[in-house]
Amino acid sequence: MGHREDLLVGAKHCLYEKGYARTTARDIVEASGTNLASIGYHYGTKEALLNAAIMEALEEWAQELKRAVADVGDLPDDPIGRFERAWTRVIELFERHRPVWAAQFEAISQIEHVPEVRSFIVDAQQQAQKGLVELLLGGEELPPHTRAAVGQFYHALLSGVMMQWVIDPEHASTGASLAEALRTVVEDARRFGSGMAV
Repeated sequence: MGHREDLLVGAKHCLYEKGYARTTARDIVEASGTNLASIGYHYGTKEALLNAAIMEALEEWAQELKRAVADVGDLPDDPIGRFERAWTRVIELFERHRPVWAAQFEAISQIEHVPEVRSFIVDAQQQAQKGLVELLLGGEELPPHTRAAVGQFYHALLSGVMMQWVIDPEHASTGASLAEALRTVVEDARRFGSGMAV
């Protein structure tokens, strides 16, 4: 690898170990075995390098999510069971990539000033929404606007659970607890619907 690649690997290591805000240029140099001048030469600024590292780390996580989405054959036919197994799988990815998400939440405050990171995250959100619909609903036929709405709902759930795992993993939601909550909400909606029908 050349210095450019070494810097990217070193920056990712620092993101995992120290986070976005606490990583210094010297930290990256030490982790990558390069020099301070290399950061300016290859990336311009430390922030640009860290943004590139975050985007690469998120892309790696997205590829793992895609592989999970592709492997849906072993999920139960029961919708609640499918939901539980699928979210258990997604949450396992959270556990392995928790430092990435902690760094991402730090970096989100920068997206107003970094258009390329905003564009990358917007595209990643769209892909995640489509992937979650495929994972959780399979090949069910839905109108495009409904699929989009369901994708947005699942992505909101994804972001919330992700935040729980970053802040307090000991008490964060699990696939089982999400399924229990969904089952309760569905049963309550059915009771409400039956009452209205009467």
